[in-house]
Amino acid sequence: MRWHSVPGAARSAAAGLSRLRLLPRSPGALGSPASLANASLSRRSAQTPAMPAPRIPALCLGACLLLLLLLPRLARADGAVPIAITCFTRGLDIRKEKADVLCPGGCSLEDFSVFGNIVYASVSSICGAAVHRGVIDTSGGPVRVYSLPGRENYSSVDANGIQSQTLSRWPASFAVTKGKSSAQEATGRAVSTAHPPAGKRLKKTPEKKTGNKDCKADIAFLIDGSFNIGQRRFNLQKNFVGKVALMLGIGTEGPHVGLVQASEHPKIEFYLKNFTSAKDVLFAIKEVGFRGGNSNTGKALKHTAQKFFTADTGVRKGIPKVVVVFIDGWPSDDIEEAGIVAREFGVNVFIVSVAKPIPEELGMVQDVAFVDKAVCRNNGFFSYHMPNWFGTTKYVKPLVQKLCTHEQMMCSKTCYNSVNIAFLIDGSSSVGDSNFRLMLEFVSNIAKTFEISDIGAKIAAVQFTYDQRTEFSFTDYNTKENVLAVLGNIRYMSGGTATGDAISFTVRNVFGPIRESPNKNFLVIVTDGQSYDDVRGPAAAAHDAGITIFSVGVAWAPLDDLKDMASKPKESHAFFTREFTGLEPIVSDVIRGICRDFLESQQ
Repeated sequence: MRWHSVPGAARSAAAGLSRLRLLPRSPGALGSPASLANASLSRRSAQTPAMPAPRIPALCLGACLLLLLLLPRLARADGAVPIAITCFTRGLDIRKEKADVLCPGGCSLEDFSVFGNIVYASVSSICGAAVHRGVIDTSGGPVRVYSLPGRENYSSVDANGIQSQTLSRWPASFAVTKGKSSAQEATGRAVSTAHPPAGKRLKKTPEKKTGNKDCKADIAFLIDGSFNIGQRRFNLQKNFVGKVALMLGIGTEGPHVGLVQASEHPKIEFYLKNFTSAKDVLFAIKEVGFRGGNSNTGKALKHTAQKFFTADTGVRKGIPKVVVVFIDGWPSDDIEEAGIVAREFGVNVFIVSVAKPIPEELGMVQDVAFVDKAVCRNNGFFSYHMPNWFGTTKYVKPLVQKLCTHEQMMCSKTCYNSVNIAFLIDGSSSVGDSNFRLMLEFVSNIAKTFEISDIGAKIAAVQFTYDQRTEFSFTDYNTKENVLAVLGNIRYMSGGTATGDAISFTVRNVFGPIRESPNKNFLVIVTDGQSYDDVRGPAAAAHDAGITIFSVGVAWAPLDDLKDMASKPKESHAFFTREFTGLEPIVSDVIRGICRDFLESQQ
């Protein structure tokens, strides 16, 4: 028996206890590696001739019995506080022969990857193995982990709601038993799946990489895990996805990726929020096991569009949502309906087809035009073909370039994230400071509806009297918070009214620098009086430049001027109210008009 760091007097007492054959009970469960070791020592002792038992004084016997009660606590002194881990922490992330860990509650059974039964491959989730073994349930709890040598084969067993997977030859294993509770469990720190601790002291958390800022996309790789592709090509597919993920430049401010496996039933392997570095993603991809079954790609695509892209799973506002679907051969189910659902959810579907069906196989294909019917747009941009899974490195860069071309993501484009809106605000003396504040509130209420970002909607503002002042341009602020803050702090100019000159100034100085922008351009004019110059000519020039104008008049603004400035049809682009307080109801009219015009431009 091994005694844990006991002082000299205690060691003497322990020796006396050994001679008296008073052995403390093992803190592990029956059948644990620790108890097996104790049994081995007991058998060894049985083969040794018995020594005559010395006489033990009564005082010593009392001290020995007290020590017997304290030994279980002393034995746990080297790891008294269980290490808090995550649902995804694997056996290989714990670098100790024996460790007490604390599994969190609420882990989804679908999140667990488990290989083996009783003895599990170290690539398995620790908490998943513990649930599979019946040590804990999904509410979590303490688990003791024992490191074991690798095996040639790991069997597949369905237990406690988890179907473990088979695996051949893995270099390390582990077993789990019921762990010991501790009052200090709540203070444990989680072990990262990607960065396990090398010793007792936690290393300083590495600085997160921002990634490729020019490639902003939230991407789900939907890989083929069916019997159609088989284990060997499945691994080649994972290697290709890993190369694509590496070249994308994953980071906090770059692309984020997740992985879904299509087979009989779809399984989300990891979400966008789980990993924000290429290294972690590569580890996670390598860990994914082959599931088998039919290639129900349509079912998996529909599931991904509906369940994968949510705020809770890490999707970001204003960032294109993309699904890259890998199909080896052809899908077993209807993929057209899934493509429609994806488009309705604003998801850009790419199809990467490998080994297209040969003429003799076409009779088995449900719909030979499945690629064209599933992609975001049938224009060639969203479909990609590779002849086989061998020598695929040359196909990585062209695919990455497509995924990073955010202006081509037509299915993510909405009126809320693909428009440039400039506000031309009347600052003449007839407005007055208090009414000017109401005009700014009107402008802010429109602006805050849109998804403002460096690749999304953009806002600019110009104030005019006889002169013009650019309050801020389209490229000055890329967040909604900054835009609204600057709008609220615009200073009232006061002066005359030259709306025509102001329109020309805005077209030239505000819209001119972004003439190559893929966004649709809008100009919202807010004025309270008649212009001293011509508005018809400058407005016509703006229309010719592709700028849609909404004119909003208050108090003394002539209806004729408003109609001359507004785009066609005039009735839906020109608005008037007698009072400045009447601007508020017009907010929704302008927003609906912008979205209507945007949708018409996409037809």
